[in-house]
Amino acid sequence: MELRHIRYLLAVADHGNFTRAAEALHISQPTLSQQIKQLERLLGVQLLDRSGRTVRLTDAGQVYAEHARNALRDLEAGERAVHDVQDLTRGHLRVAMTPTITAYLIGPLMDRFHRAHPNVTVAVTETTQDRLEEDLLADALDLGIAFSGSHTAGIDCTALFTEDLSLVVGADHALATHAGPLPIGDLAVEPLALLSRDFATRAHIDDYLADCGVAPRIAIEANSISALVEFTRRGTLGTVLPDAIARAHPDLRPVALEPALPTRTVELLRRGTAYHSAAARAFAAIARDAAGEFAP
Repeated sequence: MELRHIRYLLAVADHGNFTRAAEALHISQPTLSQQIKQLERLLGVQLLDRSGRTVRLTDAGQVYAEHARNALRDLEAGERAVHDVQDLTRGHLRVAMTPTITAYLIGPLMDRFHRAHPNVTVAVTETTQDRLEEDLLADALDLGIAFSGSHTAGIDCTALFTEDLSLVVGADHALATHAGPLPIGDLAVEPLALLSRDFATRAHIDDYLADCGVAPRIAIEANSISALVEFTRRGTLGTVLPDAIARAHPDLRPVALEPALPTRTVELLRRGTAYHSAAARAFAAIARDAAGEFAP
């Protein structure tokens, strides 16, 4: 059995068709079919159901493909380990984070990392927390920055700092000069702009409002922190953001709520069994060192 047999099988499983799989692999369809049959003979079991219009994995094929994908992932991680340069004179790092973190944390971290290691290239992705953890497990990422909570099995986490959130309004909003905490019941009449329901921050806000028995008046939902800031600074809408974002925008005003929004912990995430490259270790160290600056 050779590595190409595994790649060929997974290509057919992913495309559900020998022709498209052969095109993706840049080989002929007869060659692909012959190689798959050779793998089936070696294993002594049928891996593909060819009876329908779409080629599907058999039960045995599904079990084998799952182990094959894990093996390929680990082999690719091994290749990166072999080529990893410990002195960081070159290298590549893949990092993802959730949107609120993009707004105030990733910029300073990347600036420090690039100044310290200018020859290491970095791919930065903004995504939801669920997708971030999926990509870590699939070895599509080296590190993620997200929030504490119930993580997917196989994800390791390191706490960085605790984040405070509050109601945020523009400088011309009626609540901008409100003295003392705003009773949460008063929030029910205020039009809000909030992140869409895909995001962990929105779930955090929804849980808080539900616990307080408040049905929010949501005027706008967006999947961008920069959009929320733009809507809010004009003075007619409020939003909920980390205090660090409000502090970075002089035309925004945080408004304390009673009861206060629960704090949450920002964490550095990685796949527990992943190879931790020199670049990933260096970035993790910078993140831990800088964490104190973002704590409330």
